[in-house]
Amino acid sequence: MANYGVVIPAFNAAATIGETLSSVLAQTIKPDVIVVVDDGSTDGTVAAIEAMKLPVTVLRQENAGPGSATTRGFAALSTLIIATLDADDLWLPEKIEKQLAFLDRHPEAAGVFTHWRTFREGRSDLPDMTSVPGWSRTTMMIRRGVADAVGPIVDPPGGRGEMIDWIARVREAGFGLDMLDEALALRRIRPGSLSYGRDAARDRGYLEVARLAMLRRARKSAGPG
Repeated sequence: MANYGVVIPAFNAAATIGETLSSVLAQTIKPDVIVVVDDGSTDGTVAAIEAMKLPVTVLRQENAGPGSATTRGFAALSTLIIATLDADDLWLPEKIEKQLAFLDRHPEAAGVFTHWRTFREGRSDLPDMTSVPGWSRTTMMIRRGVADAVGPIVDPPGGRGEMIDWIARVREAGFGLDMLDEALALRRIRPGSLSYGRDAARDRGYLEVARLAMLRRARKSAGPG
């Protein structure tokens, strides 16, 4: 199987990053490299990582958003396969093994995602929702060429929707993405996280993502000239 690297963008994740990293290191197939990109945290995220004394590379940048941090992580890897994960979510132990096996069987696939379940803070043992398709950073595994061809993950206003936009651009570029029907990741729901609840200011990102998608379709329909 191909080697793989892991990218984890992190912002004020001191309370959760340890559990997240532990879920990566518990994989049945271990990563060649783990890169955490600290996106201007102010809560001791880096200190929490360093205290664990794990084989993790930490990059630091001024706060620019999870898309920017993920893109920087892509650039730091040379592995043929890239897996990504949010700093408060978890992987189940066989996630990577099953995704790598899928890509090995399907060389035409550019990437593969998995289903996931959500859980409330402190209760990862009792997921509170049924399994749903996880078109997300936490479940994504892609081939190196996808990141190189599609370009940076762009953070929209409000800080939400960057992965929706990037996955749409991957598809528009002609890359095939697949979904495993097994829940192999857990999404943490906690107050204060970027995806928690509805927020008009943060939700502006979704509107911007929809607008950009319509503009790309319009340009494609118009053709050259």
